[in-house]
Amino acid sequence: MLADLAKDFGIVLDEKKISLFEEYKRLVLLANEKMNLTAITDSEEIDVKHFLDSLSLAKSGLIKDGVRLIDVGTGAGFPAIPLKIAYPEICVVMLDSLNKRVSFLNDVIKSLGLTNISAYHMRAEEGGRKEEFREQFDIATARAVANLATLSEYCLPFVKVGGYFVAMKGANIDEEIEGAKPAFDILGGKLQDVIDIKLKLREETINHTLVLVKKIQPTLAKYPRKPPLATNKPLGKQDLK
Repeated sequence: MLADLAKDFGIVLDEKKISLFEEYKRLVLLANEKMNLTAITDSEEIDVKHFLDSLSLAKSGLIKDGVRLIDVGTGAGFPAIPLKIAYPEICVVMLDSLNKRVSFLNDVIKSLGLTNISAYHMRAEEGGRKEEFREQFDIATARAVANLATLSEYCLPFVKVGGYFVAMKGANIDEEIEGAKPAFDILGGKLQDVIDIKLKLREETINHTLVLVKKIQPTLAKYPRKPPLATNKPLGKQDLK
């Protein structure tokens, strides 16, 4: 089913890749018995709501061999690990603020035999100021539920000029996008595109959105701000100068 559905995104999953997805699913469910990785435990729901949703980033047209991608607040590794399985030639970095999740991710990397992918125990605000990460990536993505303005401050500092921040959001995003435009401007980004994603699960249609923000100029050195400012006081019109 996953292989068939992935074709809608232009992705071909051969038997080896499908076996990696199956092993990844097994590891997620096994670890989920001891830590809170996902509330979704039905096999088909994992295929669609986690794996296929992660692969929907391909609809951006940005996932190509050789790109450097950072997944901010990766949790159980979504979308980073599904993208790495489907596109083995991309370079992937995962950040998460919880050390036990990072330990799980490192176990997955080892078990699946993945290369050119790494996980770090780090807050986005810390990573965005580190020289080895700041403005070093073609794509920064986040699948978190945080406000888009907040996600922009987490992610845009990682993106090189000419690269993209891709936010994975739900449906009905127009108002949130409008509210985040000042943050895009402040952080050196510009709204490029909004792509609607439809996922099918049995009789259910799940509507998601990819918000593409292009990095058009470097982010000012004072961003990202120290936690918890990005969360508690998202950038807005009041911060424009």
